Amino acid sequence: MAITSANQLELLQTADAVAREKMIDPSLVIEAMEESLARAAKSRYGAEMDIRVSIDRKTGRATFTRVRTVVEDDAVENMQAELTVKEARVYKEDPQVGDMLIDEVPPVEMGRIAAQSAKQVILQKVREAERDRQYEEFKDRAGTIINGLVKREEYGNVIVDIGAGEAVLRRNEKIGRESYRPNDRIRVFIKDVRREPRGPQIFLSRTAPEFMAELFKMEVPEIYDGIIEIKAVARDPGSRAKIAVISYDGSIDPVGACVGMRGSRVQAVVNELQGEKIDIIPWNEDAPTFLVNALQPAEVSKVVLDEEAERIEVVVPDEQLSLAIGRRGQNVRLASQLTGLDIDILTEAEESERRQKEFAQRTQLFMDTLDLDEFFAQLLVAEGFTSLEEVAYVEQDELLSIDGVDESTADELQARARDFLEAQNKKAMERATELGIEDSLVNFEGLTPQMLEALAEDGVKNLEEFATCADWELAGGWTTIDGQRVKDDGLLEKFDVSLEEARDMVMTARVMLGWIDPEDAAADPDAEGADEEAQADEEAEV
Repeated sequence: MAITSANQLELLQTADAVAREKMIDPSLVIEAMEESLARAAKSRYGAEMDIRVSIDRKTGRATFTRVRTVVEDDAVENMQAELTVKEARVYKEDPQVGDMLIDEVPPVEMGRIAAQSAKQVILQKVREAERDRQYEEFKDRAGTIINGLVKREEYGNVIVDIGAGEAVLRRNEKIGRESYRPNDRIRVFIKDVRREPRGPQIFLSRTAPEFMAELFKMEVPEIYDGIIEIKAVARDPGSRAKIAVISYDGSIDPVGACVGMRGSRVQAVVNELQGEKIDIIPWNEDAPTFLVNALQPAEVSKVVLDEEAERIEVVVPDEQLSLAIGRRGQNVRLASQLTGLDIDILTEAEESERRQKEFAQRTQLFMDTLDLDEFFAQLLVAEGFTSLEEVAYVEQDELLSIDGVDESTADELQARARDFLEAQNKKAMERATELGIEDSLVNFEGLTPQMLEALAEDGVKNLEEFATCADWELAGGWTTIDGQRVKDDGLLEKFDVSLEEARDMVMTARVMLGWIDPEDAAADPDAEGADEEAQADEEAEV
């Protein structure tokens, strides 16, 4: 097949038809044709030659040219595509290194094999262009809702026609009770768009919390306008959901606006989600207040927040326990997802029993260590003293404020507490020395003898080994495994060392050893710890 004047215009017509069918730029199709013709020409003239083809965008005429590059005398590697300055003088006056000599060569006759090869090149280029177009079209639409047409189901996954291509609704992204037949219309959330070797992959979802948020945005104009904001969403797809909203206009009730007149707005979302029950909750910056709202309809008597551990303890009346937990733990699980906190629920009776147990333990501690009778020990606990350190180093005025405690009694109490602590420190230091603790760690500021003993027992015996520790290894932390938060015990956690304090100590050790620059440590003090914590989470999940 030769590129003659009879079929020159046919090239342009073919390119235009393919471009329209695939919805891509016609110039991309013509470029593919140029590349395929160049390959055919190389098979005719020689693979080492630099043959290029240019198709005129108006006439369709294909021009075949041979390109040779001028290089240094000792740099010639390809005799067919390169030539020296001396050789180039035959064709051009005063040639320079880097110049190109372009000669037109006769068009080639394309046999059956060459034509088939050219066809494959064109199809491949068209497919790549089509994939690029599809990716560019959908990459910015991730996080939005789209309507599609069900095409088929494969191994539980639904293939959806979204107009410019196909997308996948995976089995675990479908609401449990849903089933689809070919040609059913479906509303879905574009969860992710990825560029992969086999083409862009568009992943859909109907279980994502963002899907519900986008549905409310469509139904509630105030959310679309930004007057009301959705702060958090937690879902048990197909069963129950909780959504937290806040209004930036004092005259608009966020819950009422989302419910709508006679529940019309929320009902539209419920119908789309196959009857999923939705609790709309006012958001509050105060975590305990927000949690009380999130646990509705259960009543809450008391809330105790542990911000460092991201845990919260909730006390409810005995008869409210089952309501607070919900069927199969659903209510408390959704409230936990909504607030981002681990929630422990206790009844008033359980909380009272625990407080009595703690009171008894602290009383016994003071009786054993300070040689006090039960009444006096209970008096200290009742006044809020929880440890020997508090008794030993508190301002004496706080002890004197206790009924029946005079100055001499206060002095005696503090002396006994200090003597006991000093004996403990001496014993701990002897044990750490016996285990091989080194002076580089003993002299490190901020570590008590008990801390040194705990570190030595775990094999951390010098400053270098201490500096390699992650902050969470010292202070403890939480790891998410299969959706459940698991406690990681820290070497110094029992000494009430916070994550921030542990991070500061590790960074100080690294600065002392010259591992990092002091300015870098001051500029981003928690970067290293955050990286190690993330790495630890990944390892734990694996």
